[in-house]
Amino acid sequence: MPGFSTPDRYDLIICGAGPGGSAAALTLKSSGLRIALLDKTDFPRDKICGDALSGKVVSVLRYIDPALVDALHQFEPKTGCYGIRFFSPARECLDIPFKKNLDELEYAPGFVTKRIDFDHFLHQQCLASEHVDWFPHHPVKLVEVHEDGVKVYAGDRVFEGAVVIGADGAHSVVNKSLGLRNIDKHHHSAGVRAYVTGVTGFHERQFIELHFLKDLLPGYFWIFPLPNGGANVGLGMLSSDLAKTKVNLREKLEEIIHSHPEITGRFENARIEGPIMGFGLPLGSRRLPISSSRCMLVGDAASLIDPFTGEGIGNAMISGRVAAQTLLLLLEKGDFSTAAFQAYDEAIYKKVGQELRISKAMQNLVNYPWLFDFFARKANRNASLQLLLTMMFESLDLRKELIRPSFYWNLLFGGSRKTRKLQQQVARETMAKQT
Repeated sequence: MPGFSTPDRYDLIICGAGPGGSAAALTLKSSGLRIALLDKTDFPRDKICGDALSGKVVSVLRYIDPALVDALHQFEPKTGCYGIRFFSPARECLDIPFKKNLDELEYAPGFVTKRIDFDHFLHQQCLASEHVDWFPHHPVKLVEVHEDGVKVYAGDRVFEGAVVIGADGAHSVVNKSLGLRNIDKHHHSAGVRAYVTGVTGFHERQFIELHFLKDLLPGYFWIFPLPNGGANVGLGMLSSDLAKTKVNLREKLEEIIHSHPEITGRFENARIEGPIMGFGLPLGSRRLPISSSRCMLVGDAASLIDPFTGEGIGNAMISGRVAAQTLLLLLEKGDFSTAAFQAYDEAIYKKVGQELRISKAMQNLVNYPWLFDFFARKANRNASLQLLLTMMFESLDLRKELIRPSFYWNLLFGGSRKTRKLQQQVARETMAKQT
């Protein structure tokens, strides 16, 4: 292509140095492969996000290198988060800890930290590898796949390699170049985020908060606690609903903060720091192709965001790690066909597919606010059900109960043998914990 430099040759080209791209690079740090890590900007840089890190992030870092977990625990600009606080449409508050034994934990099971800080932390770990060449200010313009390799045109350079990983976010140029998918408003969410100081009323263990307000369903308003008295505050709605309602999300966010009768009191002495920023979230509410010959998509580029909570960092890092592992297998086999890369799709959906399907069903459930209200009231009056919900964060098999109509039918009308058995199991756990 005219105007580009002589090609630089690499084993792997990673387009995007956020959590997904960084996880891929870190997984391969001892592989001896020559890696080009490209990004359209430099670090530290902001990324519009809710800023919540689930336990998946810690698990991925531990798998890659336990020293990374130690470094994360020493990383200061974060708030430890121990659970999630739901507010139903009728304003019933339901607290669900992430773990059963919070008092016994050495570290918090989740964190909230600004992406400008966390992404920079991960990026610094990547730069410690002598096999990673870093190319900031190299926005990807085009990706070409040929029989003998790939070409990535970025900035004023062209990079040649065996494989490309597209970790370049919701508007992935890698994805567009290869034509793997288009945005579907029914599987996409729009969000706005603001940084606010002076918010009051947080849970003593810094639970993140999801407020399901009637005129936003199945979207929600969130308040996530940040260090030094700050908060990440925002709201998100399905793009299909946004197109119907014509809601201005920035105006709606300000309206909630300043006028909602049960929220505005917490913002009485608060101040919005900087502009309210908007972003798009490609949701993992349907299975899509995420690879082709010599290419794998990770994170937001692969549409792996949880459709219920909007959390995407953990799945981005999982997909980055799995992409790196898949690359090593395919390099060993010497097979770079589209069929061979299906191993990546299968591995990803085996790891996160069931969870995404459950989250999609829970997203649909929010369309029935009366059921959500009933469920929250019931859980608040039943210690065993509360503990069951906590256990569901740790067990996908238990979490599947949340998407069975029979689960709610049994709560309404007295319970089946299976529901009673689940609650008896939880009751035993409760008694063991108390003794």
